[in-house]
Amino acid sequence: MDGKIAPYPLRFQPQFKERVWGARELERYGFAMPDGRIGEAWVMGEHPNGTTAVVGGPCDGMGLDAVRERFGAEWLGTRGISAKTGRFPLLVKLLDCSDWLSVQVHPHDDDPRLGAGELGKTEMWYVLDAKPGAKIICGLRDGVNQAELAQAVADNRLLECLREVDVVVGDTFYIPAGTVHALGAGVLVAEIQQNSDTTYRLYDFGRVGLDGLPRELHIEDSLRVISYDQTSASYGKTPVSASNVWLELARSEYFVVEKGCVEGIWALLTSSVSFQILLVCAGDGCVEWHGGSVPLSAGACYLLPASLGAYSLKGSAMTVLRSYVP
Repeated sequence: MDGKIAPYPLRFQPQFKERVWGARELERYGFAMPDGRIGEAWVMGEHPNGTTAVVGGPCDGMGLDAVRERFGAEWLGTRGISAKTGRFPLLVKLLDCSDWLSVQVHPHDDDPRLGAGELGKTEMWYVLDAKPGAKIICGLRDGVNQAELAQAVADNRLLECLREVDVVVGDTFYIPAGTVHALGAGVLVAEIQQNSDTTYRLYDFGRVGLDGLPRELHIEDSLRVISYDQTSASYGKTPVSASNVWLELARSEYFVVEKGCVEGIWALLTSSVSFQILLVCAGDGCVEWHGGSVPLSAGACYLLPASLGAYSLKGSAMTVLRSYVP
């Protein structure tokens, strides 16, 4: 690939992951999915367990790792490359849960059990769809300490210690590392997270995996990394009071996620500090910049280079999540 390439919105071919709790709901976004119970679409990421490749334009076929290596901070921003791993700092997923995920917890960046080059995992969820009665586990019930939780695990009554929340479309959850959590059956969510694939399972409903064997639990590691004060985990509703205004859903040292409802033309701008990720939750429209225009529809996810500059979103009742590194 020779010559100067002008920055443009990058879309990637998802990496699909079969999961025991997956199904086929992600087909609604027009994905060409492999056979099986697909639980996760990694729509943007650079990780040893899955790196997405660009679809379309001069960078067609380039992995996100190759994009980072070629364009560096010019496209990803001065804070858009992880200082710890040297990789793209975030991982964006769509998750289809036909059954409960394991009750789990993710470690912090400084956990000694992390593999070389692996980050901890702080994440957030935005509920794209939810069947009646769908629930999510987010944290422990008030006052539960490590000794009580360990005893509950030993007595097979862990679920009594967990905070269970009814969910509907538009709900959002901020799940910092150390928070016990689980997605429930019948939910479809967008997940923005640190670029990590480390999970400690505390409980798995007695299931077997896709190989027919019991799935591994990590009880000691889970009890060790849980944040028992739970002060920073949160969840809530996300009504947007006006069109073409960002509503902040989550903010951490790793990412900021905002929600907006596009009506008409919304003029926006990138920053040299970070790339921007646009994920369309509902509706249709397009993104325009000085070099062209690409259509947007539900499930579309684009990386806007930090050096893109001025751009506009156009649509009618199009719901978009925007994520970036602060």
